Amino acid sequence: MALPGARPVRAPRGTEISAKSWQTEAPLRMLMNNLDPEVAERPDDLVVYGGTGRAARSWEAYDAIVDTLRDLEEDETLLVQSGKPVGVFRTNVWAPRVLLANSNLVGDWATWPEFRKLEAEGLMMYGQMTAGSWIYIGTQGILQGTFETFAAIGRKLAGLPGAADKGLDGTLAGTITLTGGCGGMGGAQPLAVTLNNGACLIVDVDKTRLDRRAGKRYLDEVVTDLDEALAKVQQAKTERRGWSVGLVGNAAEIFPEILRRQLAGEINIDIVTDQTSAHDPLSYLPVGYTVAEWQDRAAQDPETFTRDAQSSMAAHVKAMVEFQDAGSEVFDYGNSIRDEARKGGYARAFEFPGFVPAYIRPLFCEGLGPFRWAALSGDPEDIRVTDEAILELFPENDHLRRWIRAAQERVEYEGLPARICWLGYGERAKAAVRFNELVAEGKLKAPIVIGRDHLDSGSVASPYRETEAMADGSDAIADWPLLNALTAASSGATWVSLHHGGGVGIGRSIHSGQVSVADGTPLAAEKLQRLLTNDPGMGVIRHVDAGYQRAADVARDRGVRVPMDPVIRNTDTAW
Repeated sequence: MALPGARPVRAPRGTEISAKSWQTEAPLRMLMNNLDPEVAERPDDLVVYGGTGRAARSWEAYDAIVDTLRDLEEDETLLVQSGKPVGVFRTNVWAPRVLLANSNLVGDWATWPEFRKLEAEGLMMYGQMTAGSWIYIGTQGILQGTFETFAAIGRKLAGLPGAADKGLDGTLAGTITLTGGCGGMGGAQPLAVTLNNGACLIVDVDKTRLDRRAGKRYLDEVVTDLDEALAKVQQAKTERRGWSVGLVGNAAEIFPEILRRQLAGEINIDIVTDQTSAHDPLSYLPVGYTVAEWQDRAAQDPETFTRDAQSSMAAHVKAMVEFQDAGSEVFDYGNSIRDEARKGGYARAFEFPGFVPAYIRPLFCEGLGPFRWAALSGDPEDIRVTDEAILELFPENDHLRRWIRAAQERVEYEGLPARICWLGYGERAKAAVRFNELVAEGKLKAPIVIGRDHLDSGSVASPYRETEAMADGSDAIADWPLLNALTAASSGATWVSLHHGGGVGIGRSIHSGQVSVADGTPLAAEKLQRLLTNDPGMGVIRHVDAGYQRAADVARDRGVRVPMDPVIRNTDTAW
């Protein structure tokens, strides 16, 4: 049943605004865009993605946010506490127009039961990462980072002994990836694999999720029979072509069965991962439960449902570990399934790595991370113009060029037209300032919103994901995302968010986000230059402090000031 007050929402398009400036029209449109039926998983419930990640606490709160943004002055700041607008203060034109804090709990109280109690009392909501910070852009938002991850895996496999004999060429051609979860985050996986020329089999209990991704060309086809699914991905592997198949089923049952067939010599799975909503046991369907009864049974008896979900996750992860034992490349994709499987009684749950230490941390050392933007005009032509600007700014980056061209060809927009790519320290500011110039020159029809996922090089403390296995053991130190949010608020961001739990669940992460607006003004140019230099700079200094040689080299080469000379404590991490 939908929340009281539910109604369809779609962000306005064009150049006519209902707020007092583009600096407040932008968060207004992006909030609405998060709830567009093309974008949100359950818009009537204000749920954007990730099981329960909301854009606002209630429809009443949503209406109050919208009304306040339309009336907000250029030197005022709206405060939003877990999806509820709680105050407006006069600040200054450099201050953020909106400050958001979502799901934050004091340490000893940071548990799912405590959070759910407070949520039921109407005191909190789960903000996920970009749901409660109003910068979700549909499945494309995670697609490019997923593309980067699978590209790194392709390079790794090509460097292993015997790779040439297997025809491995640095892409995923000639490989099969097995994964689970095709929701708002996981739905990026099949396209990310096929863009890297691999075959992908993705399992989901909910056929509507698979059909939705197929409808947007993130997934090539949907089947209900395991034999048919395996035959199709095996054919694609043999033909060395990218192709993705969605299989309706429960990963906790399907993964062990495919493992059995692999051990019997019937098929060989090269890569195994998962992106089900395992961060919240109530969002993971246990074996023996139907999709139709899912929400009711989870609500009626959350403790039993949680135990059953953890038991199923234990079977799911056991199969993943045993795929690794059999020679497959296996990794956790940041959804806390290993810890839930551990709680479900499986002792070997942490025997395969998370994706960040396995593939992404060298990029983080350079301040490389997500740079996403949306066209407030609603006109896809504005994205085409900005795509070409990116390619003109970075002509030597063949990998970036391949991504932009692939995205232009394969990615369908959900809600406002948007794009994402990964840029590093120095590059993000350069791109943002150019976008601002394009607005000023009239080459774009309306301003551009520029943000990122909270998954970035200096914005997260998440010991099961972004900060897993840090060289100095600083995995759980949350000072860094707090400093990141303070820095963004001090550097000209239009809105700044500070969240708890997104991606991995309550008690497991603290993370921050920032969004800015290229509106063509000189003030915006100043803000963009400082904000998008300082924000990725946080990633560089965070990794310098942790002892990574590559980060120290980047800091020296690019002029990032670090007051204390870094002492590299672990030569094994001298990337």
